[in-house]
This record gives sequence, structure tokens and C-alpha cells, in this order.
Amino acid sequence: MTDAFDKVPAGTWTIDPMHSTAGFSVRHLMGKVRGTFEEFTGFVTTAERPDDCSATATIAMSSVNTGVRMRDDDLRSANFFDIDRFPEMTFAGTGLTVNDGLYELSGRLTIRGITRDVAMAVEFLGLDETGLQGEQRIGFSAATTIRRSDFGVGAAGEGEKVVVGDKVTVQLDVQAVRERAA
Repeated sequence: MTDAFDKVPAGTWTIDPMHSTAGFSVRHLMGKVRGTFEEFTGFVTTAERPDDCSATATIAMSSVNTGVRMRDDDLRSANFFDIDRFPEMTFAGTGLTVNDGLYELSGRLTIRGITRDVAMAVEFLGLDETGLQGEQRIGFSAATTIRRSDFGVGAAGEGEKVVVGDKVTVQLDVQAVRERAA
């Protein structure tokens, strides 16, 4: 992990969806299924003090993509995400902590109308003072593991057979562009 985060200027940064991914992996039968959400928006707010930093994100649940249309349709259905009733997943970060050079972003994750506290391990990937069009950019990766049952997503496996695991690993790889002062 780089220590350059303390050189990031305070401000609001808009997540660049063309250079960012929101993904997940979950056990399915004897393997793992990986997927992404293709549509999301969000902001990162940086400050002098890490605990004054925050992040927000909104993900369109209809944009789930595992590469298998039938599975994606099932994920969109009432069996899992129920996108007709709950079209978005949201995250509201409440503060960044630094412990032995490791960053952790605490926040509130809402899926299917259920909100839980989560903590994401964050790796700061750098600051670019002169992006392709002269803009400032920051990059970071963040990850956490959640239990889908905590959010009412899907049914448990039947008997001893695990069809879909309860633990879901969430992985974000983000580039964000600093908003220009008005």
C-alpha cells in the first residue's frame, strides 16, 4: 500500500464508470460464479482527516452480468434481487480509518431495502495530477465479504447441498475524477 493518500487534495471526486468495476463472487455448487454490475454512479469525498472522508454509490441491480443470461434473469427476479421492488443497491460510507498503514471504509449497505453496517478494506492506488484531459484522478480498490441472507437475497441450499453460498465477496476497482471548482 502506498502512503501517498495523505497527498490527495480535499474535494469531491466523481466515480468514472468507464474506468471502474463493481463485481462480486459467490460459491455456486462446486465452483465460484463471478459477476459485475454494469451501471453505477458514485462520489468520493476526500478531506484532510481520514475520518472526514466518505463515499457514496448507487448500483442499478438490473445491470447484473454473470455472462449467463438465464442466471442473470434469475438474479433479477424475486428469487434474488427482486429488481421490480428494489431497483437499486446503495452504499453510504461514513468514515475512513487508518490502522498500521491499512485503510478501512465503514458504511451502510442497502440491498432489497435492508440496511447493514459493512467495512471495506481499501487499497489506495494513486493520484494522477494530469489525467488524459488535464483532470486529477484517484484510484483505489475496495473489498468486503457479506452474507446474502443478511439482506434477504435468495434462499439457502436444500439439505447438505449448497447451491448458492451465503458469503458473497464484493470487489470494487475505482477511478474517480476530481470535480472542478465552480
